[in-house]
Amino acid sequence: MKNSGTRMRSTLGLAGFLLVLMAALGAQAEPPSSKLPGRKPDSKEPWGAFLGKAAHFAIGRAYRVQHPSRVVFLDTVDLYRIVEKGKLGDPERLPELVRLLRPDITDTYALVLFELKPDNEESRGEGREQAGRYLAALNKAVEPDKKLVGGTGFEGSLFLEFENGGALWQLSWRTPEPGVTLYRWSYRRKKPHASWKERAAQKEEELPREEIEQRGELAEQAIRAAYDGGEWPKGFQGQVYLPVDCR
Repeated sequence: MKNSGTRMRSTLGLAGFLLVLMAALGAQAEPPSSKLPGRKPDSKEPWGAFLGKAAHFAIGRAYRVQHPSRVVFLDTVDLYRIVEKGKLGDPERLPELVRLLRPDITDTYALVLFELKPDNEESRGEGREQAGRYLAALNKAVEPDKKLVGGTGFEGSLFLEFENGGALWQLSWRTPEPGVTLYRWSYRRKKPHASWKERAAQKEEELPREEIEQRGELAEQAIRAAYDGGEWPKGFQGQVYLPVDCR
C-alpha cells in the first residue's frame, strides 16, 4: 500500500509538472494581448492582426472605389452567395465543403478574383493556392461563358499621418501574379515642418514593433472612418491619405 501511494503521488506530481510546462509553453507561443482602449482586457489577438484586418479592409474598398459600376464582393461574402447574387450560374453545383469559403475580392463583372496576402514568399504561395482553390470551385458552378480567372494589374497605396507631423505609415499593394495581391506596411520617420508628400519621399523603413503596438488598432479604426465617412477614433490626431490622394 505504501509503494502504491508513493507511485500515485509520483504520477500526480508528474502530471502536474506536465500541465504547468504545457501552460508555460502555451503562454510563450501566444501573441501579446492588446491593452489599447476599446479592447477587452483578456483579448489575445496579435498586434499584427490589426494591420492585416486594416489592409484587407482598405484594399477591398480601394478596389470598389476604382470600379464603382461593377459588382464586387469582398471577404464577407461566401462562394454560394457570389454565384447566386452575381448571377454566374447555379450555386447548388458548388460542393458542400467549399460553399462557405470567402475570397478576398471577387469582381463578377470583370470575372476576376484576388486573394490578399502579406508581401513575402510563404504568403505568396498560400495566396496562389487559395486563389486556385476558389477559382476551381467557382468555375465548376458557373455558366461556360462566365468562367473566372485571377485578376491582374491591381496596385496602389495609402498613407496614415499621425499627430499632424508625426510618424508616417504607408500601406502599399501589388499583384505580381494573377489572383495574388501582396501588401506591405512601411514607415517614415518624423520630419518637422515637412509635408506628408515630402516625408513620403524619405527612406522607407520597416514598421517598428513599438509603433504597431501603440497605434495598430488606431490605424485600423482610422482607415475604416476614412472610407466609411464615420467619426474619427478617439486619440487620432492625424490624416489618412487614400489612394486617390497618392496619385
